[in-house]
Amino acid sequence: MAVVALLIHPSRPEAATRAKELAERLVRSGHEVVVPRGGSSEAGLEAHQVDDAVLADRADLGVSMGGDGSMLHAVRLLADAGVPVLGVNFGSLGYLTQLDPDDAGEAVDRWLAGDFAIENRMRVGVVMPDGTVASALNEIVVEKIDSGRTIRVAVSIDRESFHTYEADGVIVATPTGSTAYSLSARGPLVDPTHDALILTPVAPHTLFDRSMVLSPDSEIGLSIEGNRAADVAVDGRVIGRLEPGELATCLAAAEPARLVTFGDRNFHRIIKSKFDLNSR
Repeated sequence: MAVVALLIHPSRPEAATRAKELAERLVRSGHEVVVPRGGSSEAGLEAHQVDDAVLADRADLGVSMGGDGSMLHAVRLLADAGVPVLGVNFGSLGYLTQLDPDDAGEAVDRWLAGDFAIENRMRVGVVMPDGTVASALNEIVVEKIDSGRTIRVAVSIDRESFHTYEADGVIVATPTGSTAYSLSARGPLVDPTHDALILTPVAPHTLFDRSMVLSPDSEIGLSIEGNRAADVAVDGRVIGRLEPGELATCLAAAEPARLVTFGDRNFHRIIKSKFDLNSR
């Protein structure tokens, strides 16, 4: 018997419908279904609710049913425990999700039969001044709070001072996150199976405005100079604030995200499709 966690986008009715169908299919086959507490009412799966704190300990597989944001949520809940995640796309872009909704049942059957591969994706972690630790699949961002005002972010690499950016913020991204916020800030596209940390300033007021691709072993310090505090966001969720003089440290997370895949996920073909590039 396998235990499958279903993580369902709360405002996608089709995702709720398909999740209920998948849950019923799994239960009929003798497997167990669990869902995060509070994220099951739309699918009528209240009887399968468990607390977030025990979800990863119970699950053998996570199935994300939404868009890329749902995948980020699933990875946040499951990756530290090494639970693999299968993405079913009910969104638009779908960089992280692999499957169309019609293929979800067959894909879970293939996973149960052992007919799948795991693609490891590096994550980036941040240590806050109070000792709080969080990890991201896409990026850590130190960003301004007040609209129209820049912040001063002093960057160190491996505990050696590098540069102070006056900017809207600074991004520390993974290769997976190179197609997210870092890309919109003119960062490079990096194959997500690589291990690297990507340092990208956001709208910097400086002659040096280039993104840098650093070793995955790098330790990147981000501290605030001047008198304006900054927020720290992890995959879009603000987790805390940096006051002037305080330091956040970014480095590779201990555990990667483990994404279930079937066949070839060729990076350049995905980019070509998502950006509607022609073949000439």
